[in-house]
Amino acid sequence: MTMLDVAEAAGVSAQTVSRALNRPQEVSEETRRRVELAVKSTGYLGNLAASHLASNRSRTIAAILPVISTSVFSDTLGAAASLLTPAGYQLIVGFTNYEELREEALVRSFIQRRPDGFIIIGTVHTSETVRLLRAYGAPVVETWDWNDDPVDALAGFSNQEAMRELVHRLHDTGYHAITFACTISAGDHRAIRRLDGFKQAMREISPDDPPRLVELQNRAIAMSTGTEMLGIALERYPDTDLLVFASDVFASAALLEAQRQGIRVPDDLAIAGFGDFELARHLNPPLTTVSVDGMAIGRQATDLLLKRLRGETSDHAMVDVGYQIVRRGSA
Repeated sequence: MTMLDVAEAAGVSAQTVSRALNRPQEVSEETRRRVELAVKSTGYLGNLAASHLASNRSRTIAAILPVISTSVFSDTLGAAASLLTPAGYQLIVGFTNYEELREEALVRSFIQRRPDGFIIIGTVHTSETVRLLRAYGAPVVETWDWNDDPVDALAGFSNQEAMRELVHRLHDTGYHAITFACTISAGDHRAIRRLDGFKQAMREISPDDPPRLVELQNRAIAMSTGTEMLGIALERYPDTDLLVFASDVFASAALLEAQRQGIRVPDDLAIAGFGDFELARHLNPPLTTVSVDGMAIGRQATDLLLKRLRGETSDHAMVDVGYQIVRRGSA
């Protein structure tokens, strides 16, 4: 079936069919419905490759994430898709597993497919990745962190400041023997920022004392890692009254393990996390954490991207989505 077949079935010209399919805002609601019915009745499928060649637009957006298993990242992706699909764009997705060179390879591969823009989780990249993105020239929106010199546009928040504020707020409620637990991987710069935020807070609170840290290298972001961190923290710093984790994944596992060991939370040991994952809200007691609205990040990033694609905004637009300290029963 061809566009001419659709035009004949709808009783309109082929040009009107093209407008209804590619620029529906330019035709009346009645004409659009007639064309949609004709498409269904004829079984017509357009040739997107030919359309892309003619318009020099692929109608795709490349999204680069560290992992998909983290619920907040999937929330961001879902919010982006909910705005991109009605605008006529489709997402193509790649995962870096927190490896900077893998991100660089993904960017190079995606550019060969000519996406109309990029949404990237993270603000730290290799110099070659930055060069590739800027040379390609399509809109790029970085997310989930903060950088005063983004590749193009930014929708995020400061991981460092969020952790710093969490520690200060909890210290002000009476916790003083505060220990921080995290796992550091070379490409997980958000975890490094949170570690920096903890160190900054403790310098301000107790400048003469070294920070109390459980800093594991290259461990998986998994519940088992949180259980391991709890054991190390209690052995290394047995007087800890507050254990703060770089992720709710670790904090949730530690809370459950503490209860299995007969440690009362928060009476014997208070626990806090970062991220406000769904699991954190349903623990008993529920987890004190930093809440970041992943869907809001996705919406803001996509809004910036679409405006850039329409030529409505200049380069280096930056939106601070912010965060919220959520006090619950664990601390």
